[in-house]
Amino acid sequence: MKGKVLVTGASGFIGYHLIDGLLREGYEVYAAVRPSSDITQLKSFKLGYTNIDFTNVEAIKRDLEEKQYDYIVHAAGTTKAATEAEYNDINAGYTLNLAKAAAEANIQLKKFVFISSLAALGPRYYEDPVPIRELSLPLPITRYGKSKLLAEDHLKDIQLPLITLRPTAVYGPREKDIFLMFKTLSKGFEPYIGRKKQILTFVYVTDLVKAVVLAMQSNLVNKTYNLSDGKAYSRYALADITKKVLGKKTFKLHVPLPIVKVIAGTLEKMAGEKKTPALNVEKLQELTAENWNCSIENITKELGFAPVYDLEKGLTETLHWYKDNKWL
Repeated sequence: MKGKVLVTGASGFIGYHLIDGLLREGYEVYAAVRPSSDITQLKSFKLGYTNIDFTNVEAIKRDLEEKQYDYIVHAAGTTKAATEAEYNDINAGYTLNLAKAAAEANIQLKKFVFISSLAALGPRYYEDPVPIRELSLPLPITRYGKSKLLAEDHLKDIQLPLITLRPTAVYGPREKDIFLMFKTLSKGFEPYIGRKKQILTFVYVTDLVKAVVLAMQSNLVNKTYNLSDGKAYSRYALADITKKVLGKKTFKLHVPLPIVKVIAGTLEKMAGEKKTPALNVEKLQELTAENWNCSIENITKELGFAPVYDLEKGLTETLHWYKDNKWL
């Protein structure tokens, strides 16, 4: 075994692929799951489980000292919350508590990998000729992005062997948000919000896992890296590739932004405070952002990261999985 790894957010889309990839790499993996978590998809893996109360630093410390993890990969968080306070509590507060516990616990931690988001830096204007870099001025446009930036700020004050990754839009088998677009396209509809030009970026989940492993194995600490497949795409690229793979023709429809804003606001009111609909005002801001182009020069040079999947290769594999597993 290469070492013992704690993976938070284990029951989620990225968590599943992290566990799969780390086990294949020869690590002993422990999945941090809540009592309410659906772990059905994890049953095929040979791994340990732990229930961590992220609100309690002392309880986290006890778990860390009992299990003696060599690595922590923190992927837990929420992309859908009803309030700014809820985003901050889960995405920033829980991260701070885990980091505090890891710093104070009597363990020999080799690396703490925090999976943040490019949303922490925010998008740029379409005409901006410079890709988003690690030291670009943070301009998050959503409460989610602001909460991830807050988490990064918290971590600056704690002594840990830390590497932070900021992936752009992550896709792959089992992903459920971008999947809604695939489902819509498979039914012959191709909707867009407004007519503004956009530059979009993506990273296939397998490449994200690869970046995490490289971060764990690196001797570097206190580093932050943006992460994508290294390419920039037009707003139509995802649909064009999807139609090609599925062999579908679609009816393209541009819905005016003001109309979609009304729909998103109405869906939020109908959902109430307890639930967040797939289309909401927060999500709308990210979906209509003009430019997510980012540089991966640093992670390429310093960690040796080389993306294997561009959008066409990644979508082909993803869509075949959705079809084989009857999602489409």
